[in-house]
Amino acid sequence: MKKLILGIAIVASAFVFGQKGDVNAKLQEVNKAAMDAYNAKNYTVAAPKFLEVYNLLKTSGQDDKIYMYYAGLSYALANNTDESIKIYTDLVNSGFTGVQTTYTAKEKKSGQVVNLDKATWELMKKNSDYSDFKTEQTASVEPDLYETLSTLLLNAKKSNEALVIIEKGLAKYPNNAKLKEAQATAYYDSGNTEKFIGALKEQLTKNPTDATNWYNLGVMQSKTPATVEDAIASFKKAIEVKPNFDNAHQNIVYTVIGDDSKIVDQINAARKDKPDEATKLIDARKERFTKALPYAEAWYKASPENLDAISTLKDIYVVTKNMDKIKELKAKEAELKAKVK
Repeated sequence: MKKLILGIAIVASAFVFGQKGDVNAKLQEVNKAAMDAYNAKNYTVAAPKFLEVYNLLKTSGQDDKIYMYYAGLSYALANNTDESIKIYTDLVNSGFTGVQTTYTAKEKKSGQVVNLDKATWELMKKNSDYSDFKTEQTASVEPDLYETLSTLLLNAKKSNEALVIIEKGLAKYPNNAKLKEAQATAYYDSGNTEKFIGALKEQLTKNPTDATNWYNLGVMQSKTPATVEDAIASFKKAIEVKPNFDNAHQNIVYTVIGDDSKIVDQINAARKDKPDEATKLIDARKERFTKALPYAEAWYKASPENLDAISTLKDIYVVTKNMDKIKELKAKEAELKAKVK
């Protein structure tokens, strides 16, 4: 059985940087170094520089956590998981949202819109040379904090800690699809099968065209004899959405066939002393392979260059004794293997 497909990646948020007018030369120098390193994708250098900016501002009485956020993001992009987790955890626990207010006004003479700090903006309202005074708030980065921290914790194999963050995030953002996906992953990683299946079903109710979730649901259902037919139905759904989904094709075939190596051992053990029982087992095995045949043929049709599909179908033809098809697939198999050499 193939491993569940649950790929999750960290995605960098849009980078916004605001230079304050009252910073000293040292702060300007560190700001520039941080920005230059980030823009050059030298995240290992950028991260501590952003922390230095934050600490310099904090020393002067400005607790501007946006620079902590930039540092955490840079550490994440530099694959320094431990440092990134520390920063993101602090930010989440502090209630940081990253929302900032920008202040603008238009110069009447030039028509140019200028950015101002709040105090200057208030003063300029009395200046007849300026008009169109506006304020605007930036978007919150809080959902990104929860999403990224959850991903970092999951990648660090800290699924229980991730669940705490995910549940806290979902309490604030109950419709966040990324957190829902992370929750399902955390349930799976922590061995909470029932909740994992429940999370998959919930996601599929909202998005029934998610082939990966149908596949993952099928994988879980195939582990229990009572839900094997449900598993087959789930794999079929995955294939309906994504016709060339090799893993779903393969799993539906092997789910129908069952644990064939175990059956073969039983047949071999029964041949000597219980030939009648062996015959029954052989007939039942052939029946399962016959039932799996159309699924294997569909897989081969969807992926005619896939050696696994060819080999699986060939094995089924061996059991069902279709010699012409065996010969055809052996030739196809040899042709593809020759191309690989």
